[in-house]
Amino acid sequence: MKRNRDFNKEEVLAMYAKICKNTLMETLNIEYIDAGPDFLVATMPVNERVHQPAGLLHGGAMVALAESLGSGASIMLIDPKKQEVRGIEISANHVRSKRAGYVTGTARLVHRGRTLHLWEIRITDENNVLLSVCKITNIVIDKK
Repeated sequence: MKRNRDFNKEEVLAMYAKICKNTLMETLNIEYIDAGPDFLVATMPVNERVHQPAGLLHGGAMVALAESLGSGASIMLIDPKKQEVRGIEISANHVRSKRAGYVTGTARLVHRGRTLHLWEIRITDENNVLLSVCKITNIVIDKK
């Protein structure tokens, strides 16, 4: 998965389905639905499980979706046998709220360095209305 010519979308999506078992992504029902060499897409339902007390989508749930996408996308750029990814900074600007339905997050690569990856994640609703723009910086470390 390290080089673009090696990219296999079905293999990548199957990997995410497997590694997300018994994790926060499974708890939030985050489903990875599309991938490319420099992007990753996932959906998350909006229901009472991810609401804040006022009945709106919790901003933290959107950040969890964004971090799951950005960190997950960096995995596509490394050799997972030798390296790991850690999120070191995340920011979010929420511009709209949502009560029900689902949201879709799309992580797009902004910068790919040897040790740092920067991703922008745009979260939209079913009508492609922008709800949040997030950024995540990941560090690539060698496995010990």
